[in-house]
Amino acid sequence: MESKKKNTSVECAAVEIGGETPPPCVMVIFGGSGDLTKRKLIPALYNLSRCGVLPGQFAIIGLARRETSSEDFRHQLMEDLCHSDCDFDSEAWAKFSQHLYYLSGDAGDPKAYQRLKAFIAETGTAHGAQKNTLFYLSVAPTLFAEIVMQLETVDLVREEQGQWRRVIFEKPFGRDLDSALKLNAEISRILGEHQIYRIDHYLGKATVQNIMAFRFANGIFEPIWDRRYIDSVQITTAETVGVESRAGYYETTGALRDMVPNHLFQLLTLSAMECPVSFDADAVRDEQAKVLHAIQPIEPAEVLTSAVRGQYGPGKVEGNPVPAYRVEPGVTSDSRTETYVALRLMIDNWRWAGVPFYLRTGKRLAQRVTEITIQFLKPPFRLFRETPVEKLKPNQLVINIQPDEGISLSFQAKVPGGLMQLGTVDMTFNYADYFGRTRTTGYERLIYDAMCGDATLFQRVDMVKAGWKVITPVQDIWNSLNPRSFPNYEAGTWGPEEAEELLRRDGRMWRTIGG
Repeated sequence: MESKKKNTSVECAAVEIGGETPPPCVMVIFGGSGDLTKRKLIPALYNLSRCGVLPGQFAIIGLARRETSSEDFRHQLMEDLCHSDCDFDSEAWAKFSQHLYYLSGDAGDPKAYQRLKAFIAETGTAHGAQKNTLFYLSVAPTLFAEIVMQLETVDLVREEQGQWRRVIFEKPFGRDLDSALKLNAEISRILGEHQIYRIDHYLGKATVQNIMAFRFANGIFEPIWDRRYIDSVQITTAETVGVESRAGYYETTGALRDMVPNHLFQLLTLSAMECPVSFDADAVRDEQAKVLHAIQPIEPAEVLTSAVRGQYGPGKVEGNPVPAYRVEPGVTSDSRTETYVALRLMIDNWRWAGVPFYLRTGKRLAQRVTEITIQFLKPPFRLFRETPVEKLKPNQLVINIQPDEGISLSFQAKVPGGLMQLGTVDMTFNYADYFGRTRTTGYERLIYDAMCGDATLFQRVDMVKAGWKVITPVQDIWNSLNPRSFPNYEAGTWGPEEAEELLRRDGRMWRTIGG
């Protein structure tokens, strides 16, 4: 059974974002020649411009160490855009690229900031966008504090006379609880919390935002969204790619730091939070923070049974042979870095008492997918005890985040015929079928919101602290013990056997994806 298709097409990201036009501003991207800039940030800004969402008065400055000109910068970005998933339009690019500039400079060189200040004034005046500035730190987290301090030195983050200065920080925000607290203390001496935007691009995806709409705009689901009707919740973020060119970053981070306190915890909080009093930024984030504070920390003695780590070995992904993590370029031959994590978490509040939340994420897995599975309790079996029905399957509600955004609900129905036999029926809603397909990067909404001053989809400092507190015991134990039998899962599978055992001990199993 499929949802009825509506003859509606979504032409561009503007339809998803809304009608408000951000005020004029200059956006500075630190790490302007980096991978994130060319793959995500510039395509997102191009989409916003093509759809008429950006103000006419804006300028974008890419800053990086590489020596190049603004003209060469534009040409290279155009080449990258042509080979991306974006719908390239030469006229739209010609209009957009007039607002693109490049400045060579080292983020650690004080003189670069003097040049940057002059360049912001020059480009801002040329485009009538000199009043407001948005800084995007697409650099190593170790540079965050230094960049903010250097910006303060040249008076680029002080707000006055209605002008705003905002800074977007890429994840992860810190390496652990102590470093996150230290980093926040350093930047908070200079920036107000209203100027700090800790980004998580997963929250830019339409389906993630729709979790709140699905839960709180439909009276049919919210009354059963608790421990009385739900058996367990599974959150999966699986990637088929390996470490690619990010070994330098990944070797010092790993899957736990890279994915859990930001991406997975954001999905968890949106799935588990209480209804906010409004959709104002702080109202939503207040409820998310309550969930994070209610997660029971894993005791050190429980880490080995409630947390699983893995590292991929050689295997086949989509039919193609791929190497083990330890032979990827830039990875040490005896690396202890985990490329897979699975956790069992409990939320200690009235709504979720006794309901386990299972989280898993990994690289080189069987399929690229992000989804949330709500598994409901099994109904009593007594009614069917004298029929051929051998067992009753629980209902499952699956929220698909990527690559195919949508929602599906499975339920039991009688198979036609004289016997009482049951079959599983899937009622599926796909965003592309109903609303049309929009090619976006996931960053459009977030950049737009930052320009408008809406922090709803960005992490607040108390959420960052609470997230690190949950995984700190796991980090401590894993740092003190050598991993067992790395690599412990074959590339192209769903991870190590220990992850299956994590659920088997509770009498459960991971949802079969793609099967």
